[in-house]
Amino acid sequence: MRTKSTLAGLLVCSLSLMNTAQATDTEQFNQLSGTINIAGGTAHIPVMKQAARSIMTSNNNIRITIAGGGSGVGAKQVASGLVDIGNTGRPLKPSEAEQGLNSFPFAIDGVAIIVNPRNPIQGLTQKQVADIYAGEITNWQQLGGEDRRINLFTRDEASGTRSVFVKKLLDNSPVINSANVVPSNGAMKTAIARDPGAIGYSSVGYIDISVKAPMLDNVMPTNEACASGEYPVVRRLYMNTKGEPQGLVRQFIDFIYSPQGAIFIQESGYIPVSKT
Repeated sequence: MRTKSTLAGLLVCSLSLMNTAQATDTEQFNQLSGTINIAGGTAHIPVMKQAARSIMTSNNNIRITIAGGGSGVGAKQVASGLVDIGNTGRPLKPSEAEQGLNSFPFAIDGVAIIVNPRNPIQGLTQKQVADIYAGEITNWQQLGGEDRRINLFTRDEASGTRSVFVKKLLDNSPVINSANVVPSNGAMKTAIARDPGAIGYSSVGYIDISVKAPMLDNVMPTNEACASGEYPVVRRLYMNTKGEPQGLVRQFIDFIYSPQGAIFIQESGYIPVSKT
């Protein structure tokens, strides 16, 4: 099995490289046909959708389906042969890797705390976030905000976003049982945007004007801060296959690593990395 486990070994693609992308990147699919089924981590979906649309537009003999479900679902379904590519927002667990899975990291992503834009809080510390998720801080007034109850949102156990959040931001401390559970990054963003008292977390790539990402220990969760290491809550996004990918699946993975794929990754809010 191929492993790609060191962040230092991943080369960040430069913007100048991405600007050299040509329409010819899809020519590798000209003589191909078939179906690719993809499922798993929801942070991957924007990239996968853009790539699938580009490929299917250039060749109507190819069909690519994309579903979410979380990292655990992605690993389970690709291992059982239900999908061709299972996406995870975390490295494979030993029990998953032992099933003959190969991992292909293609992007660096940050995981950031998000609050409602109406919340005046501009920054939090890691300890404050841990205390919030432990149920020890329950009102925004305790943090210098309004007298408003804090409504906690989290992801389910299958989520790679949750795995990184708990490991790197909560230092593996448990999340209080009363936290509201949402199934995806998109659902998290929607929940936070609707609730002035809410707090949650999402992939940096999902953050837009509908939510606000406060500073963490005086560092803004930007792509630049994630790439430099200044912002510490980062992860890699992986495509995983059962055994070595072949045929159309191999071409799809290569396309994600192409200059055009790098553009899709950056447009989705992530940092592209080169194939190793």
